[in-house]
Amino acid sequence: MMRLNNIILTVAIVLAAVPALAGQSQGPLQTGNLGNDKAPAGPAPRTPEGKADFSGVWDPGFSFATLGQVPLQPWADALYKERRANLSKDDPEGHCLPAGVPRISPFPQKFVQTPTLVVILDEGNVHSYRQLFLDGRGHPKDPEPLWMGDSIAKWDGDTLVVDTIGFNDKTWLNGQVVTHSEELHVIDRYRRPDLGHL
Repeated sequence: MMRLNNIILTVAIVLAAVPALAGQSQGPLQTGNLGNDKAPAGPAPRTPEGKADFSGVWDPGFSFATLGQVPLQPWADALYKERRANLSKDDPEGHCLPAGVPRISPFPQKFVQTPTLVVILDEGNVHSYRQLFLDGRGHPKDPEPLWMGDSIAKWDGDTLVVDTIGFNDKTWLNGQVVTHSEELHVIDRYRRPDLGHL
């Protein structure tokens, strides 16, 4: 079987949001990239350990709706054309399956952060979750293919760098029918420059 060899995506995700504030009604989530930025102003909060605190509910909006055209191997290009021709009828999200990584559904996400683990709870489709391990572990030698892959993370200053492998090949990279193989390797970088943006 042909595979997409060592595709590495560096995903810089810019999410504008309204974090949940303890004891206060947060109101509707807003997203700055749609032109209605009502995110709160102020400095980004920090954890007791001094790290950027990503905790809260965030609205990704449509910040990752399209990758643009990416180069594809012949097998992937044929599948891309087939999916475009059948109007994406096999889209995993359309069948209530996880969106995968790096694809992000446009529904709210809750970040739960501890010193050794960040969990992203996704309200979209099947209410899936992603675990970002910060405890120094490495990837398993032969990871079982998973919808969200196996994610390990580390801090680079105030940026959380997440390295993910071990994907199944059932998800799409985005809503534009771009496929991938189980060789997919994704690097995400998260930072919180101020109170209202991730």
